[in-house]
Amino acid sequence: AGLACKAVRDGDEWVITGQKVWNTLAHIADRGMLVARTDPNAPKHKGMTYFALDMHAPGVEVRPLRQITGEAEFNEVYLTEVRVPDADRIGDVGEGWRVAMTTLSNERTTIGGGGGGVPARGSGAIAEAVRIWNEEAGPATKTAVHRDELVQLWVRSEVLRLTNVRASQNRKAGNPGPEGSIAKLEFAKVNMDIYEFCVDLLGVAGLAGYDFEMRRADNLGLTGPPGSSRKM
Repeated sequence: AGLACKAVRDGDEWVITGQKVWNTLAHIADRGMLVARTDPNAPKHKGMTYFALDMHAPGVEVRPLRQITGEAEFNEVYLTEVRVPDADRIGDVGEGWRVAMTTLSNERTTIGGGGGGVPARGSGAIAEAVRIWNEEAGPATKTAVHRDELVQLWVRSEVLRLTNVRASQNRKAGNPGPEGSIAKLEFAKVNMDIYEFCVDLLGVAGLAGYDFEMRRADNLGLTGPPGSSRKM
């Protein structure tokens, strides 16, 4: 609720000034989601309003942020007296927090995989680990300890899949629940553990012949938005 954007109404428009950070793909987006404080005197989670922002409007400046993977998927967005039509307001004035929480619930469900069953990255990760175990791992690493670890990773992936199914059903019913947050949290953790397992199984070949470290870094980034894993 510590917003860095304020919006002042001017007739049928809102004049918005401030800054947003960690905006995913804002540099290629035509529209953005924006929550701005419209009543500075209201309590912390009140006085906020939700807008659909034209990313090409005058006064909108987007600055990409380089991340641990070397890519720049996230951005800082600076708003300088940007005029937003009241028609682009989503929900009632002062109800931005409620709308934002609904948005986040749906976003977490999508990241966790509830948008379409099992996410490709999630199912692909455990499937690749099983393939490596069957086809590439040497006798020295195919120990009982590693076998048990692989089984545990498969169980976690299957639990994640079933959680995704429940989250998807709730989302389609218009009632995204905590399952989406749980799936998002576990999705990043289980994939990082799978990639670490693959590197451990293959040794140096796992670092030289695969992009496991890049994929692990990519999933590490998912422990942040939307909603840090430490807070969920």
